Amino acid sequence: MRKVTFHPVTQADLQEVLTLERASFPHPWSAEHIFNEIHSPHSFPLLARLEDGSCAGYICPMLVLDEGQILNVAVQPSFRGKGIGMMLLEAALELFREKGATVVYLEVRPTNATAISLYTRCGFITIGRRKAYYENGEDAILMKYELPMKKEEHHAV
Repeated sequence: MRKVTFHPVTQADLQEVLTLERASFPHPWSAEHIFNEIHSPHSFPLLARLEDGSCAGYICPMLVLDEGQILNVAVQPSFRGKGIGMMLLEAALELFREKGATVVYLEVRPTNATAISLYTRCGFITIGRRKAYYENGEDAILMKYELPMKKEEHHAV
């Protein structure tokens, strides 16, 4: 695997992210939705770039108080199965730690076995279902990741 770097998604990346959305999801986010996530005080979307500058994928994490939410993860079809999704997820979890999150949630389609496997390998556990969550009426599996406390946060009693 070539070297991958992570950068906050900016307005200049909007078209690349929109193209990736369209290649990845049956009901992709609109340009306006992506724009709003880029400029939201709660979201911090990250873009994965390869050495040649090409976009390999992106993740859109959101933090409200101490609760994180993974809103979206997408990897370019030609880069799937090469660890990009895992790297994006790990980068987002590290940012959540730095920002003081204690827990992270996400929803995933029950039919997306690849994503479920990735999330499970990263330590997410299934905690429930959201009925008719998706546009087509499909349920979502609700998953949770507990962020361990930083060592300096442990206090002697």
